[in-house]
Amino acid sequence: MVAGDQAALIRRVQLVSWASMAWLAVDGAIGLGAGLASDSVVLIGWGLDCAIQSVASLVIVWRFSGGRVASDSAERLAQKVIGASFFLLAPYIVVTAIHNLAVGEPAGASWVGIGLAATDAALMPFLGRMKMRAGNALRSHATVGGGKQNIVCAYLSVAVLLGLGANAVIGWWWADPLVALLLAFVVVQSGIATWRGRACDDSGTC
Repeated sequence: MVAGDQAALIRRVQLVSWASMAWLAVDGAIGLGAGLASDSVVLIGWGLDCAIQSVASLVIVWRFSGGRVASDSAERLAQKVIGASFFLLAPYIVVTAIHNLAVGEPAGASWVGIGLAATDAALMPFLGRMKMRAGNALRSHATVGGGKQNIVCAYLSVAVLLGLGANAVIGWWWADPLVALLLAFVVVQSGIATWRGRACDDSGTC
């Protein structure tokens, strides 16, 4: 790769990572607040996922700053940290979702959550694909993993829309915890792929 092309890719990765971090921090805070207000496990889990993705974006910025740009050890560390970040979310989602299903505890409707999820479903694929293309060109599994998180966020946003929408419109309270369990499964699968350094295509398939 020509040095100028590599520098341009690194600047793109940094810019997209900063933008992702800023948006996800705001998005996660609002989503978490809406989830707590409506007692929605899927919305709370999604808000926490946004916070974790925000940290992962910061790790990518760190990876491509200063003397770490050409460091294999920095790449491996960033890859492992981002892979591990996927696993931080799953236990809470699984335990809370199973509890809500067992006791039949319904979540309240959250139109704020529905609006945020719709926005992320449209925005995250764009940011994720930019990271993944640059990451594959730079041979950075950490950057590909960060992009994969954004793609997963888009899938999960669609799942949140289905769960919250079914609850708000037709009263299917059990859709929320069931979608949350699906969310946990997807998060763990993505974490395994990133930890192993598996390459992904632009659709997020590894």
